[in-house]
Amino acid sequence: IAKEVAKLLEMKAQLGGDEGKHKFVLKTPKGTRDYSPKQMAIRERVFDAIITCFKRHGAEVIDTPVFELKETLTGKYGEDSKLIYDLKDQGGELLSLRYDLTVPFARYLAMNKITNIKRYHIAKVYRRDNPAMTRGRYREFYQCDFDIAGQFDPMIPDAECLKIVHEILSDLQLGDFLVKVNDRRILDGMFAVCGVPDSKFRMICSSVDKLDKMPWEEVRSEMVGEKGLSPEAADRIGEYVQLHGGLDLIERLLQDPKLSQNKLAKEGLGDMKLLLEYLSLFGITGKISFDLSLARGLDYYTGVIFEAVLLQQNDHVEEPISVGSVAGGGRYDGLVGMFDPKGRKVPCVGVSIGIERIFSILEQRVEASAEKIRTTETQVLVASAQKKLLEERLKLVAELWDAGIKAEVLYKKNPKLLNQLQYCEDTGIPLVAIVGEQELKDGVIKLRVVATREEVNVRRESLVEEIRLRTSR
Repeated sequence: IAKEVAKLLEMKAQLGGDEGKHKFVLKTPKGTRDYSPKQMAIRERVFDAIITCFKRHGAEVIDTPVFELKETLTGKYGEDSKLIYDLKDQGGELLSLRYDLTVPFARYLAMNKITNIKRYHIAKVYRRDNPAMTRGRYREFYQCDFDIAGQFDPMIPDAECLKIVHEILSDLQLGDFLVKVNDRRILDGMFAVCGVPDSKFRMICSSVDKLDKMPWEEVRSEMVGEKGLSPEAADRIGEYVQLHGGLDLIERLLQDPKLSQNKLAKEGLGDMKLLLEYLSLFGITGKISFDLSLARGLDYYTGVIFEAVLLQQNDHVEEPISVGSVAGGGRYDGLVGMFDPKGRKVPCVGVSIGIERIFSILEQRVEASAEKIRTTETQVLVASAQKKLLEERLKLVAELWDAGIKAEVLYKKNPKLLNQLQYCEDTGIPLVAIVGEQELKDGVIKLRVVATREEVNVRRESLVEEIRLRTSR
């Protein structure tokens, strides 16, 4: 109904009103949204947790323009390239809005000849999608990326990226989760031994990537019917992509007569074994699953790929079901070389946290629990119980601001004390500093704790210290 109403309003606006004045359609563009103070408070909490984790792992922060030269983005995203927003020619440059933060990062490394950096970047990206906004998918949304670039010994940085995913998802307490891990080389080796022609690798890869949303039968018929793969090759793929496990599965595949003959697959399995050994040292293998159906559609991955999904316990089914991806990433060793004039490669591995999906989950949880969310950080309201004390209130609030205290004052000459206290109740301000004539004479301020209604007289020169002490508890 809301959609239809919006359409009708839009048509009405185009026809123009009878009074001859333009009527605005009050809506945000398709696939975008506004964030209220309450939503931003939840969002900031999530960003803080993520940034704290990135910094704990020694990352620096960078920023890049919101639009890039169109040619920078072209041909890097496989089938998804059609979702890139192109801008009109402005001053002789063809530009596009960035689609993710990884390609701009690779361009930044090549342009500045950087061969070694550990960085994070949190910013908005744009996709000309037809998104399901209810599921946390938008045309404009934030990405939170952490990447390690440089030539290092195998799987050490990759293991750290997975540890970061584990830390963030545990810290945000989103519920049970699983991190699926695979390797592009194992996939490509598997396709080769199953008889997929080279030219169809990427197409078949994007079909396999749908296995988390569609049953094998449907994926198989897409491969055979739409993508022209032979039924025999599809059945051989089917034997592999339904496998998942841990070190035991890797050992089994290393003994597999067909896979072990393939150089790529053997390399990938060797590295996967190493990765799981490091993850067991980090103590997180309980949440990791080596999963042969994980493909991740992006063209630039070259090695390890991973995706974290939230699990929902279901009483009727033995295995918990996935409710969607909340983080993903992998190794992309060739991307920087695509930009470098001399083709110099800078190996990279990185992770992107799906902040929008996480945010929708937390938002729904807050709604359901009716938890009260504070939208300001004000520590104290400067109030007065009598009239004609505006000047004194302004003087005191300025003293507090200058001392770094978060303070407010009501914008009325003579507010009633009750209204001032009510304002604290409504906004969650914990303390009230009350200025009165008697207090001014005695050189004290009455400090009131809103929750317990306890009041104490504090010497004016000790007020800042007292507020700090009480709000730090």
